Amino acid sequence: CKPGGFDPASATQTVNKWIIGETVRALDTTNKALESYRFSDAAMGLYAHVWGKVCDWYVEFAKPLFQSDDATVVAETRATMAWAIDQCLILLHPIMPYITEQLWGDIAERDTMLIHADWPEYPAGLVDAEADAEMNWVISLIENIRSVRAEMRVPAGAKIPMVQLQLDEAGEAALKGNALLIHRLARLSDVSVAAEAPKGAVTVAVEGGTFCLPLADIIDLDAEKARLNKAMDKLAKEIGSLKGKLSNEKFLARAPEAVVAENRENLARVEAEAQKIKDAIERLEALG
Repeated sequence: CKPGGFDPASATQTVNKWIIGETVRALDTTNKALESYRFSDAAMGLYAHVWGKVCDWYVEFAKPLFQSDDATVVAETRATMAWAIDQCLILLHPIMPYITEQLWGDIAERDTMLIHADWPEYPAGLVDAEADAEMNWVISLIENIRSVRAEMRVPAGAKIPMVQLQLDEAGEAALKGNALLIHRLARLSDVSVAAEAPKGAVTVAVEGGTFCLPLADIIDLDAEKARLNKAMDKLAKEIGSLKGKLSNEKFLARAPEAVVAENRENLARVEAEAQKIKDAIERLEALG
């Protein structure tokens, strides 16, 4: 199909409003970086947008909209995605001219080459604060659930239940309006409501609310405790070795500054990793 004529201000769906606002932010970040000759910042900012927003989230968020029975919603989402992808290609073109030019011609019929496309200027008011807050809340919840799943080594294919303990009005609206997305992307079997967390549940906190994931019957607690304790012992030895080096005055005096700095960075990295494992062990202990 031939894109064109889409007015981003006409979007009605929260997901579509959200990606339009993110695109506006990406343009602003890119413009500021290019104006300051910070080309690396421009490239990294666009990477974060294209991969971290459009590919990682929007493509998944759009799937239920494409399956809607409402032809208007499907058409809007198709037009929004085409627009969002085109904006990615335009913004990336100064940094990746050849591949973006090729994709520009491959994915749609065009009147001109990408090199002749106008640099974007978006009208004011395209960032929708409500859509932004809602979808960022949804992303936060999904990421927190995924983090717990990974930390507790829940099988990737397993669908797990989630219990809602308390949630404010904004959270209720976001949860209800995006239930299908949350179930699919966090791999949930169901969501129930309770006043207290059941035994063997891991707490998941989000802005304005608290959930928990009952995992005691899903993971092998003893095996996971043994694995984490073994990993902690290994990290403790590494931390001890690094601290020993950094407390040795002869090492500090003789070693090149770059080597000392590298050891300090390694110590910070290993200590952060150890803290994560410690947190995971504490969560397992709470499960029983």
